[in-house]
Amino acid sequence: MEKRAICNKSKMVSVAAANGTVIPAFNVPHLPMMSAIITALKEHDTLAIIQVARLEFTKFQAKSLEVIADEYRKYAEPRLTSLHLDHTPVIDEDGLAVDWITMISEAISLGYDSVMIDGSRLPFAENVAITKRVVDMAHCSGVLVEAELGAVLGHESGPLPPYDELFASKKGFTDPDEARMFVDGTKVDWLSVSIGSIHGAISESTKNQAKVAARLDIEQLKMLKESTNIPLVLHGGSGVQQACIDEAVANGIAKINIATDIRQPYEQVLAAGGSIADAQDKVRKAVSRIIKTLGIEGTASLLGEKR
Repeated sequence: MEKRAICNKSKMVSVAAANGTVIPAFNVPHLPMMSAIITALKEHDTLAIIQVARLEFTKFQAKSLEVIADEYRKYAEPRLTSLHLDHTPVIDEDGLAVDWITMISEAISLGYDSVMIDGSRLPFAENVAITKRVVDMAHCSGVLVEAELGAVLGHESGPLPPYDELFASKKGFTDPDEARMFVDGTKVDWLSVSIGSIHGAISESTKNQAKVAARLDIEQLKMLKESTNIPLVLHGGSGVQQACIDEAVANGIAKINIATDIRQPYEQVLAAGGSIADAQDKVRKAVSRIIKTLGIEGTASLLGEKR
């Protein structure tokens, strides 16, 4: 693969971390959502990542990595956006092995700016080994890498334990000592950590349900920030209490993944008989609301970008 320099916009997460702010990463499970998301970003001159996870073209309608890349390039605002391959699991939510190396390689060849390898369902040593392999491969092509340590639950089949019980037990929470060893051993660029958030449900029977108003263990996050010294990522950002998000950003979260908060409004409009244009407008308004709530209007200036 031809090596390409890491572009300025790919550094936006590190720049956000250095400035105590956050980059939202919006998932695209349905192709018409792409233009609506990017329209809102242009309106607010806001940096963001556009991303797609494997489950969004296996269980929703994102279709493929290539189709998403083509749709992205129709609407992308080079000053504001970068393209990211979200969750590429080694073992997926159904417990099945995934051909992750082919998927990562395809994303790199298609020009994705960053990729995520998710070995969180593996033993620690295997997660380190596979993540390091992806880092070596991606960095040679100028592509940044995100990984996950700990377990952000929610995508698995079957019901979760009651949220309060889950939070109190710290089940799946990322261990700071393991995080330090993981980052040292892999040289990963960003690390997704588990500190109390949960993914939105994706099964047909539960995907329309409102998410739990999750909270975050900020003390755990502070220890993770100190032990890793790299930008940290919050998955399952939809539904988390806003006060917790504000504290998380102040303590190391530099990228926040948002899916349910924009997917459900889109699907609800169509389910009620509305048009795709109506659904797109709902997404645009949802993204605008999220930008304002996070207080990140005008973040293009962080990269020295001008309208």
